[in-house]
Amino acid sequence: MTELIDYYIHQRKQSEKICEPLLIEDYNLQAAYFVSPPKWHLGHTTWFFEQFILKEYCKNYLEFNPDFHFIFNSYYETLGKRIARDRRGLLSRPILEGVYEYRKLVDDQIISLLEGNQSETIKELIYLGIQHEQQHQELLYTDIKYNLFQNPLRPVFDDKLNKIQDQNKTKEKWIVISEGLYQVGHDKDEEFCYDNELGSHKVYLNTFSISSNYVTNREYLEFIEAGGYQNFRFWLDEGWAWVKENNIQAPLYWEQNDKEWKIFTFSGMQNLPLDSVLSHISYYEAQAFASWKKMRLPTEFEWEIASGQFDWGVRWEWTNSAYLPYPNFEISEDAKGEYNGKFMNNQMVLRGSSVVTSLGHSRKTYRNFFHPQERWQFSGIRLVKN
Repeated sequence: MTELIDYYIHQRKQSEKICEPLLIEDYNLQAAYFVSPPKWHLGHTTWFFEQFILKEYCKNYLEFNPDFHFIFNSYYETLGKRIARDRRGLLSRPILEGVYEYRKLVDDQIISLLEGNQSETIKELIYLGIQHEQQHQELLYTDIKYNLFQNPLRPVFDDKLNKIQDQNKTKEKWIVISEGLYQVGHDKDEEFCYDNELGSHKVYLNTFSISSNYVTNREYLEFIEAGGYQNFRFWLDEGWAWVKENNIQAPLYWEQNDKEWKIFTFSGMQNLPLDSVLSHISYYEAQAFASWKKMRLPTEFEWEIASGQFDWGVRWEWTNSAYLPYPNFEISEDAKGEYNGKFMNNQMVLRGSSVVTSLGHSRKTYRNFFHPQERWQFSGIRLVKN
């Protein structure tokens, strides 16, 4: 149990470490409805442990602040009313110091509980809470970057942090996967997974070839210079409408100054590294680029079967698969049933992980999912040809 306590403490401190370069004024920024302020992330991840563990299994537990249930609940309808997602940035109160006090109280209570309760149920919930916190550690990075980018001064978050310099390690080759019946999904008896990965089942795949490499900035720039954002033929109808409505002309964080391309990073604006792996791309852009190349994106099952034969983990990779339940998937009736299942519509699956994914949080069966226009994540492209 000491090992679990140490792991819990390490992960909780990791969230706070991510926030260390922030100024006090940065903690409440919310530049769009799809991002959250760092202060809210710190409070919400703490509320998760309080709500699902301490309130259930700690006798005579007294809440730090009853109002925190309203402001730090994310989307759990089962648990009652909550602040609107796009208004989290208005929470000038509680002050940051109060949120850190909240984290300490909950941490102390969790550690005390673990020292006296070693049930499998408690351990499973602790691991779920840690995995949930790791998800928010990734969101802390992506949300902080997006929030700071909206500042016209293009401020530096950390001059030692970049996260977009990774390059492909080897010369590109095409990996051929033969047609056949393959097993996909997660085995429930293995290590931790989310419920949307369960339901291991067989799928039939036709023969395909998948690239060993990610698409680079240089390759995507060729698409831009070839008029890719001006030619409707490469785009899905909704993607083309998104491009026109929002005047999209390049990936997120790219800017052209005097014909020279720059990119915003955690360490400020820099010259675009042409041979680095492309990042911050929407599904619409990924699909249009693949169409321009006369190729396509992999399905999530093609990606999973081929993943042992190429390097991954630098960018979340868009697939051509809608986010849908696996066979026999069931949503539990309690609040934890709202974790994944209710989002299985109008979203596309991404596979892999990224440079801001927490250590130990990735696996080949992990199913991330976002709406096709969203691109503030460290998302990229890997191509397939038949």
